[in-house]
Amino acid sequence: MKKKLFIGGIKMSAKIEITRTFNAPRDLVFKAFTEKEHLLNWWGPKGWTLDITKLEVHPDGVFHYSQKSQDGNVMWGKFVYREINAPEKLVYTNSFSDEEGNTIRAPFNENWPLEILNTLTFNENEGKTTLTMVAAPVSPTEEEVKTLEQSQEMVQQGFAGTFDQLADYLSTVSNI
Repeated sequence: MKKKLFIGGIKMSAKIEITRTFNAPRDLVFKAFTEKEHLLNWWGPKGWTLDITKLEVHPDGVFHYSQKSQDGNVMWGKFVYREINAPEKLVYTNSFSDEEGNTIRAPFNENWPLEILNTLTFNENEGKTTLTMVAAPVSPTEEEVKTLEQSQEMVQQGFAGTFDQLADYLSTVSNI
């Protein structure tokens, strides 16, 4: 994670970059991120179930969902899509939400950034897809930047587990 203090008088914030290669063609990996029947099989923390309330994959469209842990804990989240360039790029903001889709603070840390801009690029080479995800807080406070910087390992581990589930899922489906 890199933090740029000031560029042209504008404070730049922390960002996290995660790269993962999947043994699947780009079209299928992209669909896994944008189609309900795929998302239900892998998105979220291991052992949690996903329920999708809304999935509108177009600019200004919303992906609103809940995740439920084995002990009954429920967390809501949402994406608001900014750019969809299938199968090469997906850009969206994500945040925690309530059941109605209103943006709320993270249940685990009140200083977690309210919104994070995610830019995903999908590059195919010899039938494998390399996903690069760059995540940066949107208009963060200094405390939110600090919290994200201190949470880099947690974020990396969380996405490693989620992407392990995606890799396992992709190994069970054919290119549709």
